[in-house]
Amino acid sequence: MKTRHGLRYPFETPPAFGTTQEIAPGLLWLRLPLPMALDHVNAYALDDGDGWTLVDPGIDSKACRAALQQALDGPLSGKPVTRVIVTHYHPDHIGLAGWLQTRGAELWTTRTSWLFARMLCLDEQALPVPETVDFWRAAGMDPVLLEFRATERPFNFADCVHPLPLGFRNMAEGDVIRAGGRNWRVRIGHGHAPDHATLWSEDDGLILGGDQLLPSISANLGVYATEPMADPVAEWLESCRAFQPYATEDQLVLPGHKSPFYGLPLRLRQMIENHEGALERLRARLAERPHTATECFPVLFKREIGMAEYGLALVEAVAHLNHLYLRGEIGRENREGVWYWAPV
Repeated sequence: MKTRHGLRYPFETPPAFGTTQEIAPGLLWLRLPLPMALDHVNAYALDDGDGWTLVDPGIDSKACRAALQQALDGPLSGKPVTRVIVTHYHPDHIGLAGWLQTRGAELWTTRTSWLFARMLCLDEQALPVPETVDFWRAAGMDPVLLEFRATERPFNFADCVHPLPLGFRNMAEGDVIRAGGRNWRVRIGHGHAPDHATLWSEDDGLILGGDQLLPSISANLGVYATEPMADPVAEWLESCRAFQPYATEDQLVLPGHKSPFYGLPLRLRQMIENHEGALERLRARLAERPHTATECFPVLFKREIGMAEYGLALVEAVAHLNHLYLRGEIGRENREGVWYWAPV
């Protein structure tokens, strides 16, 4: 068992794409490929006797679908996928849910996740809408980059999420779901995605954490033009604190990315301290002079931000600024469409 960052990892290596690894009786770990720097997402298969429940079946890409099909034809063969549980609406978690529905599976997720995913699949855009361009400008995006992004096809859910047929089963706070021979208590988190479901086994201390409970990376907390004054940082911190009374050292967390781990009480503290530290650095930077959101990258992330991470960094910088603004700690001034933030 490896120990890193105070957390314990019982599995030395992850399963290869298209294969599975047993986590516990009736529960298998799959890893599916993603076409991005974070090159994988974890899925989990729960044995329900006459079929499988599959949790977070990955993105709708050729490589991901091929890996999932390999698992369906191999270690999961002999029984159909009868249910898909999706922890939250992001494409790398819900992308192939609709495809599995067309093959007979029932979709279970939170109502907010289903509505967001279905709405975004239908909202296909050839170019960014004016509100998005204005939002990027207001955050301080470099004018050259802004001009380029305003004239190229943006990311669309329809490009990597299979159409979702009508019909799903809602999961709400406090529900108990039977899957894989266990009773799972649904606990809802927020911040990374609204109404993100986590499932806590009441039988043997397993937790299906999605992106709400990740071991060694930080879930993105982003603000977008759809809700420009959102405060996902406050929602995230509140969720972490709400989970703390239920967290114990002997629980094995099965996250959406990276490897299963022990040490949830420590990890929840780390996740809180990570953002509290970022906010403190941000306060110090803004005390020097007014800054745009993009000018805050160095103090928030403490590393060089490349083009691959630029979009996620921008929405997370706005999220942290919004948090301080909505707490009354800072104000902002609009200069030719760009917001400059400073202490009040």
